[in-house]
Amino acid sequence: METIYTDSLVTITQTEIIFRHYYFPAGKEKRVALADIERIEVKPSTLLNGKWRIHGTGNFKVWFPRDIHRAGRDRIFFAVLKRQWIDIGFTVEDGNRVEQIFRDMNLIPSQV
Repeated sequence: METIYTDSLVTITQTEIIFRHYYFPAGKEKRVALADIERIEVKPSTLLNGKWRIHGTGNFKVWFPRDIHRAGRDRIFFAVLKRQWIDIGFTVEDGNRVEQIFRDMNLIPSQV
């Protein structure tokens, strides 16, 4: 499996995203197949979007893997999953690069 991007928070391959520190309290990783992702939304890092959410959920709809530096990041990604009620909100160390990777994979809808 070829790794397209990796940092201390995620690894993106041609077929999946691996979220590090996903499960609480054990901090184990979660693997999500790209085929199970309906789309990825990119939102600015704001209070309402989870800027201060270090780990877990505040609304029972979005789960955030642990990132103690989330408040300092400029954007938050939201993986909207097929066949699952809960989505994954996550951050990465190189937001520009990851956003372009997801656009190239057609996971981020084209802007109208």
